[in-house]
Amino acid sequence: SLFSRQRSPLLEVKGNTELKRPLVKALSRLPLPGSRFKRGPDQMEDALEPEKKRTRGLGTVPKVATSHPRATVLTTVPQTQGQTAAPKVPKKTGPRCSTAIATAAAAPPMLVGKKPSKRPAWDLKGQLCDLNAELKCYRERTQTLDRENQQLRDQLREAQQQATALGAERRTLEGELARVQAEAEQGQQELGNLRARVLELEERLGTQEALVQELQKEQLGLQEERRGLAARLEEQERKLQTSEAALSGSQAEVASLRQEAVAQAALLAERGERLHGLEMERRRLHNQLQELKGNIRVFCRVRPVLPGEATPPPGFLLFPSGPGGLSDLPTRLSLSRSDERRGTLSGAPAPPTRHDFSFDRVFPPGSGQDEVFEEIAMLVQSALDGYPVCIFAYGQTGSGKTFTMEGGPGGDPQVEGLIPRALRHLFSMAQELSGQGWTYSFVASYVEIYNETVRDLLATGTRKGQGGECEIRRAGPGSEELTVTNARYVPVSCEKEVEALLHLARQNRAVARTAQNERSSRSHSVFQLQISGEHAARGLQCGAPLSLVDLAGSERLDPGLALGPGERERLRETQAINSSLSTLGLVIMALSNKESHIPYRNSKLTYLLQNSLGGSAKMLMFVNISPLEENVSESLNSLRFASKVRLPASPGPVRTPAL
Repeated sequence: SLFSRQRSPLLEVKGNTELKRPLVKALSRLPLPGSRFKRGPDQMEDALEPEKKRTRGLGTVPKVATSHPRATVLTTVPQTQGQTAAPKVPKKTGPRCSTAIATAAAAPPMLVGKKPSKRPAWDLKGQLCDLNAELKCYRERTQTLDRENQQLRDQLREAQQQATALGAERRTLEGELARVQAEAEQGQQELGNLRARVLELEERLGTQEALVQELQKEQLGLQEERRGLAARLEEQERKLQTSEAALSGSQAEVASLRQEAVAQAALLAERGERLHGLEMERRRLHNQLQELKGNIRVFCRVRPVLPGEATPPPGFLLFPSGPGGLSDLPTRLSLSRSDERRGTLSGAPAPPTRHDFSFDRVFPPGSGQDEVFEEIAMLVQSALDGYPVCIFAYGQTGSGKTFTMEGGPGGDPQVEGLIPRALRHLFSMAQELSGQGWTYSFVASYVEIYNETVRDLLATGTRKGQGGECEIRRAGPGSEELTVTNARYVPVSCEKEVEALLHLARQNRAVARTAQNERSSRSHSVFQLQISGEHAARGLQCGAPLSLVDLAGSERLDPGLALGPGERERLRETQAINSSLSTLGLVIMALSNKESHIPYRNSKLTYLLQNSLGGSAKMLMFVNISPLEENVSESLNSLRFASKVRLPASPGPVRTPAL
């Protein structure tokens, strides 16, 4: 590996360092140049003298034996060459330099030939020659060693330089080793991170594999669904083709139907015009019929005998049939009256006097509320067509006026009066006419006239009883319409709203106890409904008031007077009632005679009803009478008053409402 290859030079340096230490020790034992070998012969001899003494005692030992210990140190290095003298070693690095040093140190010493046998002591000259020869040998040896020492010193310097270079290289390698180790540690860390990343990826791989399996299952399901949708698509395409074919046929049919629709629209418009013309013609003929019957008509109604009242004698009230017999509606009434003050010459009582009356219609006691309203329904229709209509209920106290107008208590539909029935009829007819483009609105008011004072019967809260504040005024400058100031005008659109108004008015109306009735109405109550119609498409408008009046009791002063502290007040009430009723009779007769001056302002009642009495207005008076014999006097007065009011039915000028 790279790390093992970089480490091998460091191991070489360590080996060279180990080799260097014994080499230096061996060199330190070598004789230095200029040492004792450079001494003179005399000094050499002195130095060798002890040696000679030792050698003499030990026998024949070579003189060079003393130099062997020094050379033996170098013999530890393995010998690579068998030369006796080490040549000069070239400068090299590495293990080869160490081998050269060891070879030079291991070279064997130069041996001198065998010494001659021991000279005798006297042969000094011979000994001197031997010493000179030996000295010469040592000098040569010294020179050889000096050269070797010089070579070794050079080699040492080279080895030191090489060791310095190897140390620098070692430090470089150590730095590189540290870097490599750091890189190795970083690699180990990265390896740990990679292992963690591998584990994470393996986990994600497992999740992805599970997801892939789910997706494969879903893909299989989607493929099945796709095949199903493809089949449905084919089916839908077939149906679409069928529908397109049918559509083509339908389009042709639609085109034909459009043509028919255009024709039908034209026909409908034509029929609408015709229907409108017929409606206008119906209104004209209806008004003409009502005028032929008479713009002023009088009906007579006899109330039934109530429980606890005395049954009238036979023949007291008769209802003769008309020329057509029983099939004709009753229009005549015959009332019998006996006068005890009259008698015959023989002293027998005089026969009863019979009074015959003829009206536009007579309702016997058995007639119901529905039968009565059926007779006036056409008048109510005239109000919706735009003609003013006024209906009175006239008669003495207890004759059934309030029952006729408002109905009985308890909310029984069978005994409902003319007011709720008339408004139900108007609401129903307005709904039918809305299909022809007509829209109607209704505004109701309810006031009473008590002692010539106008009071609002619909007042609530603190306004109750403040009738003096109500005055009759014209709606505006130049306007013929009359209105009551400070009175409530309530828009109504259904029967329940009308019932609530009637209930409030009954609570506020002025009543008192009289001799004729425990609870007698002492005022004229006037219910007025202002009707406004509009046909926006044709720009037509119509409007008229419908007035339903329950008059106060018409009895004369004496029979109706109650005794007690309130006598004067009752007297004043009766005088005001009779005065207003007389004015009403005068106004009706003036209208009948077509007089130029009509005395409307003589009474608050006639002034308030001015627009509902004259002109093209339709007026109907119900004269209510009691079936009791005890009330015959008041009944006759009421019948006579009604006979004066009634006009014969004659065709007058046909008038049309303002459209």
